Amino acid sequence: MTEDRSGQAGRGRRQSGALRWTAGWFLLVCAHLGSLVPYALSASETEARDSARLLAVLLDSGRVAIGQNQELINDPAKGDKGFTPEVFAEQTLALFKQRTGHDLKDLSNAKMPAMAKPLLERLLEESKKTVATYQTVINVKGIKYKGLIPATFGTETGTRFQLWSGFYLKQTAPDPLLRNAKNKADAFEAAAMQKMGDPTFPRHDEQVWSEVAEGGRSIRVLLPLYYGKACLSCHGEPKGERDLTGYQREGAHEGDLGGAISVKLPLSSGKP
Repeated sequence: MTEDRSGQAGRGRRQSGALRWTAGWFLLVCAHLGSLVPYALSASETEARDSARLLAVLLDSGRVAIGQNQELINDPAKGDKGFTPEVFAEQTLALFKQRTGHDLKDLSNAKMPAMAKPLLERLLEESKKTVATYQTVINVKGIKYKGLIPATFGTETGTRFQLWSGFYLKQTAPDPLLRNAKNKADAFEAAAMQKMGDPTFPRHDEQVWSEVAEGGRSIRVLLPLYYGKACLSCHGEPKGERDLTGYQREGAHEGDLGGAISVKLPLSSGKP
């Protein structure tokens, strides 16, 4: 069967239109995915280390905010606690600014690696989502333990962030202190925590342990977590006694290493 020129032209227009529609649809999907999955970020060693440190500090600031509100969260006599994701975020941002000097409310003007900005912004959003999932149980009267503690917040938020970004962010602990198998340290983390637990390891200015890995393709950074007074209600004395969560207390003391926040970010191919 033959086709005249008008038929061929019409078919060409339809194919051209289909190609334009397909290309437009593809770009739209890519743009949408861009709001969910970040572009391929990479940086120099210094920039990646600083970005990883800031991510670790932000996650820990959220942990601290949860800890500071633990008595309120667990109050069985009170219904609506008012500890909303927005209240949590305000407190976390204040803690982060106090610890780093960076105001995430003015992120565009913050003097930090460009790599860090979209990651910090997203980590805050994922942190708020974790708190949001606990709102119903937090506000139930008559129940003391609500399940939201610094450790569960750190584990769940780290997982959320990893699913979005593909970048490694994990709360971990030495084996003798491990309560959640999901947080088990790998060989690098275990060795680093052993060093950070030494009394001679610097404990000021958010000191981290870092090492270039995977043949120079990535950097691994660990922020140590030391027990504070508030931690000892669950992790202190008497050793072996059950805490509010049902786990046995470790008999820890203030200042002991309790774990770390572990981050791995990609490095650029060029020399740092």
